[in-house]
Amino acid sequence: MDYFRSGLKSVLGAPSTGSLPTGAETVERLVSRVSTSTLLEDRRDACRALKALSKKYRLEVGAQGIDVLRQVLELDRSDPEIIGYCLDTLCNITSKEVFEEESENNVNMKVNVGEQFTEMFLKNSENVTLVLGFLEEYDFRVRWPAVKLLTSLVVSKPKEIQDIILVSPMGVSKLMDLLVENREVIRNDALLLLINLTKSNANIQKIVAFENAFDRLFDVINEEGWTDGGIVVEDCLLLMLNLLKNNTSNINFFKEGSYIQKLSPMFVLPPNLEEVGWSPQKVSNFHCVLQLVRTLVSPNNPVQIVTACQKTMRNSNLLEALCNILMASGVPADILTETINTVGEVIRGNLTNQEYFANVLAPSNPPRPAIVVLLMSMVNEKQPFALRCAVLYCFQCFLFKNEIGQGLVVQTLLPSNTGNTALTTGQLLCSGLFSNDHLSNWFSAVALSHCLIENPAQKEQLLRVLLATNLGAQPVSLLHQCAVFLQHTSKLQAKLGILMLLSNWMAHCPQAVKIFLNVPGAMAFLTAQTSASEYDNNEELLQGLCAFIMGLCVAFNDNSVPNYSKENLSQLIEKRVGIETYCKKLGEVSRHEVYAKAAKQPQIKAKHSTELLLEFEFCKLFKVLEGIIIHALGVQRDLSNGISELSLSEHENALLLQYKELIRDQDKKLQDFQRKLNNLQKEKEQLESLSTELKERNNEFSDQITLLKAQLAALGSSINGTETNTMPLIPYTATLNTTASQTNEPNHQDNLLERIKQLEKEKAEKDAELEKN
Repeated sequence: MDYFRSGLKSVLGAPSTGSLPTGAETVERLVSRVSTSTLLEDRRDACRALKALSKKYRLEVGAQGIDVLRQVLELDRSDPEIIGYCLDTLCNITSKEVFEEESENNVNMKVNVGEQFTEMFLKNSENVTLVLGFLEEYDFRVRWPAVKLLTSLVVSKPKEIQDIILVSPMGVSKLMDLLVENREVIRNDALLLLINLTKSNANIQKIVAFENAFDRLFDVINEEGWTDGGIVVEDCLLLMLNLLKNNTSNINFFKEGSYIQKLSPMFVLPPNLEEVGWSPQKVSNFHCVLQLVRTLVSPNNPVQIVTACQKTMRNSNLLEALCNILMASGVPADILTETINTVGEVIRGNLTNQEYFANVLAPSNPPRPAIVVLLMSMVNEKQPFALRCAVLYCFQCFLFKNEIGQGLVVQTLLPSNTGNTALTTGQLLCSGLFSNDHLSNWFSAVALSHCLIENPAQKEQLLRVLLATNLGAQPVSLLHQCAVFLQHTSKLQAKLGILMLLSNWMAHCPQAVKIFLNVPGAMAFLTAQTSASEYDNNEELLQGLCAFIMGLCVAFNDNSVPNYSKENLSQLIEKRVGIETYCKKLGEVSRHEVYAKAAKQPQIKAKHSTELLLEFEFCKLFKVLEGIIIHALGVQRDLSNGISELSLSEHENALLLQYKELIRDQDKKLQDFQRKLNNLQKEKEQLESLSTELKERNNEFSDQITLLKAQLAALGSSINGTETNTMPLIPYTATLNTTASQTNEPNHQDNLLERIKQLEKEKAEKDAELEKN
């Protein structure tokens, strides 16, 4: 510390005895020295001192010195040392980080000073272009601080920096050259800079990708030791993820450039892995590379790209390597979970990959299919929840557009003469379907329902499945047992799972509807649930799904059950439930937040087991059939029976008029709601525009207040210094000048105080207006 003080003395000159300069006074003198000194050495010393003070006195250095430092960057660029000091100083004052020295100096500081100074620095885009130019300097003292400053700026204001770099000549190219930098500290910081720069900007992502980013990143990963490497490998993978996520152009470029094949070595596990173990960094690296594979084959990507990537992954043995990890021992639970999800998306909708996966055997004695081993985990309540969800998703992916796979699963449930006693997928699903664990009920019901999606043949085949419920009792069909279980279970998740299974089964399958209608008490249960008025703990979903099943019984009824023909069921709904109540209960399903969340993507995104209520494919089915059910229950009867509006009885005509009036009322309400919605949207846009304008003005006021406070502090220091240094013997003219300056400076200070109060008052008013809006 003494050394530092002596250095300041050499720059500022020794102060008079008994007085120490304040921080603001010191900064002011240093800034003056930088801007007025003719000797480069003096300017360099002053910049070095400003750098040393820029953390503790960030506000003073930024307010007084930001423009001067910018001038130094432009005028003294031939001197690497002074440029390095200036860049480091700018990096400190624009940083979002709160420094320890700064917090000690400004205990009550609430303004984000770094962000304010970043805005001030970015008001002139030439400043960023100037810093980008320093990346071409090979001198370590210049290039590294330039990288750090750009990183600080992009962290605070990513959108603004992205826009400036996009229009800057060779801006991205200069950044990409840093990836081949042989000084690791610069290369590693450049990676962090690019990670922040490429977020949510497709144009920069494309430019970076076509600047050979993937080649350079794979070179770095290879040098660092693939997944066994350090955090640099993770940074490289994170940058790749940024470049590929939701960017079909880059995904196509990645595939065409044979980069998928370069991923395969990362999945090769060493033979002594159980002895060596998994370090935390290896787990992070592995997780990133699995995310990378999933990004390439995400269901959100175009089908053609996904299919091509899946084919390449199979041909490059990447799928085989993933399956080996699935069956390996000693793999951490979170890596195993993510690997199961990844395998699912690599095989999803690709028949060749699905057939390969069906033939993968676990290294057990005797060997079992990998699917069976995974399903054993799914129906085991002791397994981690995330793992069970991953197995269900993988199984769904295996059955997606895979009629052969669907048939194989259903076949394991049918009677067999082979005498094979091995555990099968069908047996596991049935055991889970009726177990005491409500999560197993839900998982198994959803898994089994995926065997029936877009496959009418398997719906009829599954009707042949018989279950012996009690010793010596007559076997009952699987559908019959599901309907009985639905009536007796008290768990909401189990009920919803069974209802979703029945929905997929009975849709477009009159035979399934017939069997369900013959189950004692089934329709009474549905009617009671649909007409219930209690709403507790997602009960509205249960009531809505029961209404949906009732609608399916009407829409796909072949009138083969005399007591439950289409006409009888329609009258039952009208009299026992009421059409308006029924439509309300049915509509509440698609309006529920759980439905909206489940309908977004095929993979289940649940953090807790209580969130498992609906699933993606059921939501698709509900969306398609809701209108058909409403139409089947509407005023138009089944015209094949010769019934028309003219042939209706007086009572039926009255009902018809009632329905028409109801529909007119609903149309009117809908139009009113639409009109209100349009008005609200206009008001929302106006408020957002006003809010944006107020925020901009608020930021301007904050900038002005920050600068004025710094100037006020500087003036206060100047006045104190003037009073201290006044000598008793001074020429008369000098005394007059001093007196005049001492008179004027307080007046100027008062003016500044008045201006600050005025700005703070205006800022408070704008804040209050923002809160109202």
